[in-house]
Amino acid sequence: MNAPVAPRSSIDFKAEAHRDPRSVPLYEIDVSNPYLYSEDTWQGFFARLRDEDPVHFVDSPLYGPYWSVTRYRDIMTVDTSHQIYSSDAALGGIALKDVPLSFRKESFIAMDPPRHDEQRKIVSPIVTPPNLAKMSITIRERASRILEDLPCGEVFDWVDRVSIELTTQMLSTLFDFPFEERRTLTRWSNVATVNTRAGTEIDSEEKRDIVMQEMVSYFTDIWKIRQKQPPKFDLISMLAHGEATHDLPSRPNEFMGNLLLLIVGGNDTTRNSISGGLWFLNQFPEEYAKLRANPDLIPRMVPEIILVSIAGCTHAPHGVVRCRVERETDPQGSEGRDVVHIR
Repeated sequence: MNAPVAPRSSIDFKAEAHRDPRSVPLYEIDVSNPYLYSEDTWQGFFARLRDEDPVHFVDSPLYGPYWSVTRYRDIMTVDTSHQIYSSDAALGGIALKDVPLSFRKESFIAMDPPRHDEQRKIVSPIVTPPNLAKMSITIRERASRILEDLPCGEVFDWVDRVSIELTTQMLSTLFDFPFEERRTLTRWSNVATVNTRAGTEIDSEEKRDIVMQEMVSYFTDIWKIRQKQPPKFDLISMLAHGEATHDLPSRPNEFMGNLLLLIVGGNDTTRNSISGGLWFLNQFPEEYAKLRANPDLIPRMVPEIILVSIAGCTHAPHGVVRCRVERETDPQGSEGRDVVHIR
């Protein structure tokens, strides 16, 4: 496991993010550097790793030693080989930064099958196409209202007034959460994901946990009410009546982990995609012109925006058995380039 390490004070991580990816010694490439993403310079580093070192080992000054896997086939191998690469929170979970066991939050994304599948299937119906279609009128009404209320001819914060606001409104609906308190969900998501070295008030795992315990206490009260009511189509009710999750409050860390997974998962992807979409369309005006000329392109645009908006996210399962990496020539050719196979 990778225990958090003290950053090497002599390293200027922002400057590192602006180095020429092709001139950096391969062993120095560290894609955990957060400035690669805030400065939007990550593309060249990943391209070089895919070309030259698709299973890349680095001793990160931020997180210690880890392996970076950057080709699709290899990623799929790691992601589906649960007996070799575990997502179990007890073994390190899925985050690059390891935290003490007492602060690890078990959730169905930080579990291996079959427990992962048993819990995931309980809440997955809420985001199926038929249910999203039912919500489409509400989503469009809220989006229109938010956009119409934006000021004209003056600077405003798009992230706060549009991306966060629309996402939080819909998240409160999915949880059947008090609408007037919806920004509490945003706060919990922010606290759950903030880097404790980022200079915010949450500068330790202990401080993060205090806020998370407040969240658990809040939802425990809601849980008790929903469990006594007939099943409804909101996330808390679905969990409270689910076969594999009805007793979650009796497992506090797992209860907290699943709440955070649903809140952060519902918040981050949507919020980042709304902001990212605006950014991308302004960066590529010719593509925006195509979209305005042919709105039928929107269904194809959305998954592309989501894919690029979350490109900096990591999924870091932990190896639980010894394995080896072999390079073999691609039997299909591919101009003689190696294909990495993980065994």
